[in-house]
Amino acid sequence: MSIELLRVDDRLIHGQVVEGWVPELKINEIVVVSDEVFSDEIRKTIMRFSVPENVELVFLKVAQAAEKLEEIQKNGSLRVLALFSNLSDAYETLKNMKTAKTLNIGGIHYSAGKNFSLGKAIFLSESDCMDLKRIDELGIKIEGRGVPHDKPSDILQSIK
Repeated sequence: MSIELLRVDDRLIHGQVVEGWVPELKINEIVVVSDEVFSDEIRKTIMRFSVPENVELVFLKVAQAAEKLEEIQKNGSLRVLALFSNLSDAYETLKNMKTAKTLNIGGIHYSAGKNFSLGKAIFLSESDCMDLKRIDELGIKIEGRGVPHDKPSDILQSIK
């Protein structure tokens, strides 16, 4: 398997990802799926400085992500971590994938309209809850977990 983790984290690349998930899963490529980041050269440059030298960093638009991630899944030499900044982008990608099995929710921080709290790092709006339910309907397991050694939480059970 080449896609080791599909993760929603609004901070995208940060310490938990670089110091926790990358070494634990032996990641050699990070794929950031975001139309906003894809078009922002400054953010892409900052992210490149945050990633270890031995890890490739790729940026994809949401519309092309499912196809590219499915291609990656066929390449046995890559160990990929795919990052989404929000649940909407994750759903739009996952609905067009056949190989996705699990989605990790690492961090969705508080902002206006995110009134449903699941601990200190996951805040959801009504549309986030709808996206989670739609992802579940695709047959994809959803877990909440900040770092690899945390105990996974059942996000769906918490919003029912």
